Amino acid sequence: MRPELEELCARYIAARDAVGKAFRWDDSALYTVCANIFCAAGQAADPDRLKECLKVIKSAAGPFSVFRSRKVRSILASMLALGDSPEMRMALARDRYRMLRRVFRGTEYLVLAAFLLDDLADTALTEETGARGKALCRRMNQKHRLLTDKTDSVFAALMALSDKTDDELIDGTEACYRILKRRFSGGGAQTAAQVLSMADGTPEEKAERVTALYDALADAGVRYGRSGEIAPLAALSLADSPALTLAEEIRDADEFLKGQKGYAPKETDEKQRAMQAVMIVSDRYAGTEKVNVTVMTNILDMLFSRQTASRISLAANILEALLQAVAAARKDGDGEKD
Repeated sequence: MRPELEELCARYIAARDAVGKAFRWDDSALYTVCANIFCAAGQAADPDRLKECLKVIKSAAGPFSVFRSRKVRSILASMLALGDSPEMRMALARDRYRMLRRVFRGTEYLVLAAFLLDDLADTALTEETGARGKALCRRMNQKHRLLTDKTDSVFAALMALSDKTDDELIDGTEACYRILKRRFSGGGAQTAAQVLSMADGTPEEKAERVTALYDALADAGVRYGRSGEIAPLAALSLADSPALTLAEEIRDADEFLKGQKGYAPKETDEKQRAMQAVMIVSDRYAGTEKVNVTVMTNILDMLFSRQTASRISLAANILEALLQAVAAARKDGDGEKD
């Protein structure tokens, strides 16, 4: 393993443990998401600082506010801890949330977007941006009602910041999705396609980079999922590095994590561990817009895919099977007429 990657892995574990001390009663899966936030920023996590930032959240939001939800509060506190003025950052995030709330439903997803989009945007978010994101989300829902859920509102808002036209983004997403769904589950393929739609290149080229990286991981002996895990992999595939090189780094990070406390040798845990390895490797390419998208995608998927991916994937597979059965029946009917 390269020394710089080994150091990054060690900092990741240290950050995970520090977050765990500050949020003992929250979902432990969130600790790894928060650890990625600190590693991506090149900062260490401090439990006392995190507790102070949690107080900032509680003082700025009411007892029933989504800002205080256990699903996101540790993540929000981690992002607040990165800056010198958490109070100012919190106030700005609330303003962003209120603006987005005018066009989207008020959920934990939208709270997360209020923080993340402020970091990713080169220019200030506006009501026009929010309206464009809502229009993009509506068009995505029209194409894939069973696959589109509340997480897509965040990606739609991110896509609204793109210089590409609405048609380019929607058509690009659809083209990438049709290619990726041949190998991956519907929900994961759609989210990955949304990420790819904002990048340059043809749908074929971008989808090929994803599948090439996935296959390289399989050749390296890494068990990687085919559902919500694909979006982070898609974002990392946009990095200016060969698939084989990325796969080797992911394998090395995965091997490092395997020897750490808290990583049980189960198949499902192996897939989660591999996705965390992708998150760590993504941090090695920090400082670029591509990696900013990667970090955002990782956070969203790590937090929500466990709750929605299996349900969405199952519904999509059932629908696709029904459509294929109908098409086959029609084909047989046409054959009988001939």
